[in-house]
Amino acid sequence: MQKSDILSIRKDFPILASKVYGKDLIYFDNAATTQKPVAVIEAISDSYKKINANVHRGVHRLSQLSTEGHEAGRERVRRFINAGKSSEIIFTRGTTESINLVASSFGEAFIAPGDNIVITAMEHHANIVPWQLLSMRKEIEIRVVPLTPSGGMDMEAFKGLLDGKTKLVSVAHVSNVLGTVNPVKEIIAEAHGRGIPVLVDGAQGVPHRKVDVLDLDADFYAFSAHKIYGPTGIGILYGKEKYLNAMPPYQGGGEMIGHVTFQKTTFNELPFKFEAGTPDYIGVIATIAALDYVDAVGLDNIRRHEEELLKYTTEKMNGIPGMKIFGSAPEKGGVISFVAEGTHPYDVGMLLDKQGVAVRTGHLCAQPLMDILGVPGVARVSFGMYNTLEECDAYIAALKKSVEMLRR
Repeated sequence: MQKSDILSIRKDFPILASKVYGKDLIYFDNAATTQKPVAVIEAISDSYKKINANVHRGVHRLSQLSTEGHEAGRERVRRFINAGKSSEIIFTRGTTESINLVASSFGEAFIAPGDNIVITAMEHHANIVPWQLLSMRKEIEIRVVPLTPSGGMDMEAFKGLLDGKTKLVSVAHVSNVLGTVNPVKEIIAEAHGRGIPVLVDGAQGVPHRKVDVLDLDADFYAFSAHKIYGPTGIGILYGKEKYLNAMPPYQGGGEMIGHVTFQKTTFNELPFKFEAGTPDYIGVIATIAALDYVDAVGLDNIRRHEEELLKYTTEKMNGIPGMKIFGSAPEKGGVISFVAEGTHPYDVGMLLDKQGVAVRTGHLCAQPLMDILGVPGVARVSFGMYNTLEECDAYIAALKKSVEMLRR
């Protein structure tokens, strides 16, 4: 994207005009959550002002309008990831709940004691803990694919972990720590060759690259609206109809029922079987605005811009003595996790904040990976479509100043 394009985009995000401790805000924590354009903010406000009513249950006009907006959101998501049917799109509260839904419902229907699930060493806690909880209930084995020296997934080791007792592979599309872009299409093909379904944690994938679930042949794909410039509290689970139909409901309550008596309950059809209670229909409507905005900019344009920022900033950071960057896979997303010799990541993050730069610090919800890397935590820079090379320069200056102060 041209510099003029980026500057035009920045005007759509009001928070980017903020000051932090008197400094211009440089927001480099996009892997945690992205900022929201005016179109999304106004979609939320306008929906509450004009059509707010509970969905699916009312005959009155507001309920009809709200329902139309909610279901339009489902169809919009379907088109965005090229799912086959809108009924294969389940709304949740986020990627975490989407994975928990599969762990609970798929686990109940398809996994028995003695079976195993394969994940990787780079997974977020949201793709570790749900399987551990399932293991407590069903005494299954969790197998972990090791990493290559560059932070990639060891594909030969992966193939060796699959056997007749493997009932699911669950893998991140993009690592939130290393930035590694996993070869999910190859992973899925390898698993499917042995009759094993695959869940893809797309929290860090969908915001930065075009995802086509039919082309990938993913059985489940999960992501969150708030990481793709949309509202918080909205998650998406895509699942193949054949699995969703065979899985029991995740929660019980209103909307997910067919008929209820005190003796027995029958369940609703897809997708409503998995959407108990009042959904965040306002958030779903705002998600339409976010996806429309991203499509207008173009995911390919966003990816190329973020790759430019990644390459530029990585080169500048490597020029700082004692700098260690984790993750150098050939295909890498726009995150840089690092430690600087003689400093603690938390201290670096605090000093950067005082200079107006927002970065993430800590274990990044990936403590097992931190143990493998041999560090208690890292600092992480992550880019979005609205970040600029000028911000990268300002960040590098602030980082050098912070490191020098901490090493004195």
